Amino acid sequence: MTSKTRVPAIEGWFTMDEQAPALLGSSCTSCGNFAFPKETFFCRNPDCQGKEFAEAPLSRTGTIWSYTDACYQPPKPYEAADPYVPFSLAAVELAAEQMVVMGQIVPGVGVDDLHVGDEVELVLDTLYEDDEHEYMVWKWRPTGVRNGQGA
Repeated sequence: MTSKTRVPAIEGWFTMDEQAPALLGSSCTSCGNFAFPKETFFCRNPDCQGKEFAEAPLSRTGTIWSYTDACYQPPKPYEAADPYVPFSLAAVELAAEQMVVMGQIVPGVGVDDLHVGDEVELVLDTLYEDDEHEYMVWKWRPTGVRNGQGA
């Protein structure tokens, strides 16, 4: 049996480093404002007219700003397991960048396990698979949680 090749579900949005994955955002070269996903046209800071950006790996940790569960199957292009399994989502504040990034919470951690202000870390997990590939995405894991198991 051959192993499947792990590839990003969305190319260029995050690194595939299993030990220390990072989201790939951008930083305005004029004002330093961060954006995710990467900005390529204009700075999102209303006080800046910048149009040049540098790729910027974002913080791997943050705190939960808000959270919810996805009890319904998202529309395409989202690929869901059959049958659909609900999951938790969190808006995570990255303190260093002063921004909030949405993402799924790892399997096994539900909304009853989450609280505003909880610390989380970025990890990679499989979104879906086909015969040849595992399509990877970033997910948030509460610190102290290993292998997708609740605290």
